[in-house]
Amino acid sequence: MGSATVRDHDGDRVGSTPASICGIGAVTGYGWGQKHLWDGLYSGVPAVQPVEGYEEYLSQGPVYIATIEDGGDPDDGPSTYARATRFAAREAVHNAIDRGWRPGETVGVIHALVLGDLERWSAFHHRRGRDTSKREWLTLMPSAVLTGINQEFGFHGPTMAVSAMCASGVTALLTAKLWLDAGLVSDVLVLACDLSASPETCAAFTNVGVLICDSPALDACRPFQQGSRGFVGGEAAVGMVVSGRSDAAIGDLLGGATTHDGAHIISIAPDLVEVFRAFELALARSGVRPEEIAYLNAHGPGTQQCDDAEAKVVDDLLTGIEGIFSVKPLVGHCQAAAGAVELLSSLFGFQSGVIPAPPRVAPGHPKLLDGATACVDGPVLKSSLGMGGYNAVAVLAPPSA
Repeated sequence: MGSATVRDHDGDRVGSTPASICGIGAVTGYGWGQKHLWDGLYSGVPAVQPVEGYEEYLSQGPVYIATIEDGGDPDDGPSTYARATRFAAREAVHNAIDRGWRPGETVGVIHALVLGDLERWSAFHHRRGRDTSKREWLTLMPSAVLTGINQEFGFHGPTMAVSAMCASGVTALLTAKLWLDAGLVSDVLVLACDLSASPETCAAFTNVGVLICDSPALDACRPFQQGSRGFVGGEAAVGMVVSGRSDAAIGDLLGGATTHDGAHIISIAPDLVEVFRAFELALARSGVRPEEIAYLNAHGPGTQQCDDAEAKVVDDLLTGIEGIFSVKPLVGHCQAAAGAVELLSSLFGFQSGVIPAPPRVAPGHPKLLDGATACVDGPVLKSSLGMGGYNAVAVLAPPSA
């Protein structure tokens, strides 16, 4: 999946042109709007904070999660999930328009999700469907929020959802690039939304042994550092306008790739063959050599197997990069929206010249960035290693125009 771009014998890129990311929107634990995310990331203070209402499911002291506070426009839907998705979509479209983008002839919509509107489905099943109106039943469907977005903006292109666990956001972005390369659309609105940090879900992830919510974020989640216990929870809704035209670009998507381990329901295949293949295909299809990559914006959940896998990619394939970082200690692990919200940190870096990496708190990988860091020019790899063997890698670059 991704661009078929390769280099010719003279080293020049040939093939499809980059896709431009022209507008962004975000709802996160930092607040409603991309500015809150920008300010929060650059502050270095985690959005992961103590929350209430989890005591019945997690018998411990304070519970730390980066949840989205209720908000948004009530007319956008009956749930925070629907309102956050519509908010992120609207902010991304208006952000792109403010930058000079105008919708082309055919605008598609791709929605990255895993569990969908968990809160409302849980309530529906708890009531066993009793007293559910026809409208309430219809709006439970994941398609309903996308229909509302298309109605609002007059979009009529292909519209669908993708689900690839924690790699869903990056997979959706690469699917948009595929549509653009094939000439199916002129532009794509990419959405990724996950508000699944319910007490029940957090208890289940805690039982699996990967979610740590009994400690402050930087104590629990330390990607590529000693003392990391796992990931911290988070929620996010993200929108990105992706265009086949370079005007108004915040950053360029050069291409990417996805693979699947096909080995285990949770764990990464120990040989890392498919992880490495995703990175190698992403580079080849983007026409970028490993030595040209400036940074790895890693999945970096703070679990040993994922961090070890990406550290090996750095040590064996990306030996010349300036640095590696993961913003999960700040925004939390946002599941289906993880790759998308983390990718925004690189777009912010392109805009400001400073990467909003979290601070180092323990000895770790020698390439690990320590807090906000002035960045050098060059392409960035964004990787996502989804639970169950979903590997997705996107190649990003500062805007070319």
